[in-house]
Amino acid sequence: MEWVILALVVGAAGYAITIYNGLVKNRQMVEEGWSGIDVQLKRRTDLIPNLLETVKGYMTHERETLEAVTNARAAATSAANGTPEQRAAAEGQLSSALGRLIATAEAYPDLKANTNFLEFQTALQTVEDEIQMSRRYYNGAVRNLNVQVESFPSNLIANAFKFIKAQYFELENEADRQVPSVKF
Repeated sequence: MEWVILALVVGAAGYAITIYNGLVKNRQMVEEGWSGIDVQLKRRTDLIPNLLETVKGYMTHERETLEAVTNARAAATSAANGTPEQRAAAEGQLSSALGRLIATAEAYPDLKANTNFLEFQTALQTVEDEIQMSRRYYNGAVRNLNVQVESFPSNLIANAFKFIKAQYFELENEADRQVPSVKF
């Protein structure tokens, strides 16, 4: 009888350790995913000043569009340490402003032919694609963690060790979900 009780206690402890390790793994994957998003968003904000310098000479009458991109970049940079929800809102504004800038560039044939502008467009498109892939990875990791944090019996371990649900990285505005078009 003692062996049975001991076996049950050891089995329960082993199961709790397995659940705990799964929670730690999922939390680490969320952090890794967020790091990937952060890297790509930083790459995008680093591209913008050079893109704006290239565009300024051609788009002298588009001061409002240029200022919108500059202000959105500043907001995105200042939200770098915010929650995924705050970061998504700031990045959504930046995506929208960049989309307007690219659309406005259509009216400037010399700018569309400028090699630097074309290189920045290609780089921006690549970064936007990387952001989208990073967002999907992060949100998948968040889903896995949140399911484990909320599911029984793993929620008992999660609550005991203060594991919490993570926030998805989603854009609020449907128009912001669109990647800026950089076709010529």
